[in-house]
Amino acid sequence: YVIVCNHQASLDLLGMVEVIPDRCVPIAKKELLYMGTVGWACWLSGIIFIDRYKREDAINVISQTARTMRRENVR
Repeated sequence: YVIVCNHQASLDLLGMVEVIPDRCVPIAKKELLYMGTVGWACWLSGIIFIDRYKREDAINVISQTARTMRRENVR
């Protein structure tokens, strides 16, 4: 499944965490990684960051993540 969330504030992430199924992997834009405390929290929680401005790199990251999830049967 693909769940697209267009959240408008950092606090929306907390609500999304409660409703997203266990086997979902959150993906966020790479810019969030550099937003201080929010970036650290995202990184520590296992969010996968993609660079939206480099299309091929973003596709490679998502493809590799999908292969890893299938191979190891993990979240």
